[in-house]
Amino acid sequence: MSQLSSLWKRGTDFLGCEHAIMGGAMSWVSERNLVAALSNAGAFGVIACGAMPPEMLEQEIIETKKLTGKPFGVNLIVMHPKIDELVAVCKRQNVSHIVFAGGVPTGDAVKAAKEYGAKVIGFAPSAIIGRKLVRMGADALVIEGTEAGGHIGPVSTSVLAQEILPHVTDVPVFVAGGIGRGEAMVSYLDMGASGVQLGTRFVCASECIAHAKFKEAFVRAQARDAVPSVQIDPDFPVIPVRALANKASEDFTRTQHEVIKQFRAGELDKKEAQLKIEHYWAGALRRAVIDGDVENGSLMAGQSVGMVSKIQPCQEIIDELVAQAESHLAKRKAA
Repeated sequence: MSQLSSLWKRGTDFLGCEHAIMGGAMSWVSERNLVAALSNAGAFGVIACGAMPPEMLEQEIIETKKLTGKPFGVNLIVMHPKIDELVAVCKRQNVSHIVFAGGVPTGDAVKAAKEYGAKVIGFAPSAIIGRKLVRMGADALVIEGTEAGGHIGPVSTSVLAQEILPHVTDVPVFVAGGIGRGEAMVSYLDMGASGVQLGTRFVCASECIAHAKFKEAFVRAQARDAVPSVQIDPDFPVIPVRALANKASEDFTRTQHEVIKQFRAGELDKKEAQLKIEHYWAGALRRAVIDGDVENGSLMAGQSVGMVSKIQPCQEIIDELVAQAESHLAKRKAA
């Protein structure tokens, strides 16, 4: 067994794949083609359910099975109004791993998943929540730092890893956020992680259905271009989302100023103003990913986007990451 295989054996055993690399669940991006390609490349693809209704998720799972015989998971947002029905879909389709994201799942949802034999994975933004999830029955955790793309927390991956990995050891823990090379994977495995999760790195996979202009924006971008959404006024909270700065992000700042001005002038009540701000991004991710509107859409990306330099097949990306990790371990052994 190679040193890398040994380091992430707990993760590969848990996921049932060759490499303990989970694909981050990215709405409109992590669908059947990318998920199957990742699993076929020896990693672990995860379908992003997002706002899908149950019947659409079921079809996505069925279509993914046609493309791969390898294990893959499904990511469910805990605030989805039909979360129980989504878990039931996963049961019908015998999905092996369910990732609950966007908060702490209900005990009923966890119980329903585990009762049919699924392995449950939860997101832990702190050691306290990590331990709570384990008590609820989570079989593994993902810790994701603020360097990640999309909805983010306030703490960096390196700090979360130091806070959580030494103290939560009874279940496998996968580290996410800002990982773009194999050497970084090794550093977290050394600290006690069982594997990693990458999202941004796979957007420019040739199997990914994202629009060519969306991929082009990733290839051109530097790490500093992936920035969190700006909140103008603490009275009108904005859930931070990391994305590439573009015209839409500049307009969002302007929109907040205008809406808050209308509220102060008595033209809108607080609830109307908050909704107007929140609805600004409605459909924005789809506009960018599917339609290729990279000016007015949302270009959700992690800071590792600076390490994305070309369009590559999933197998090539996975092989590259593994080769970097193994080369790093070999140099260390020889030193």
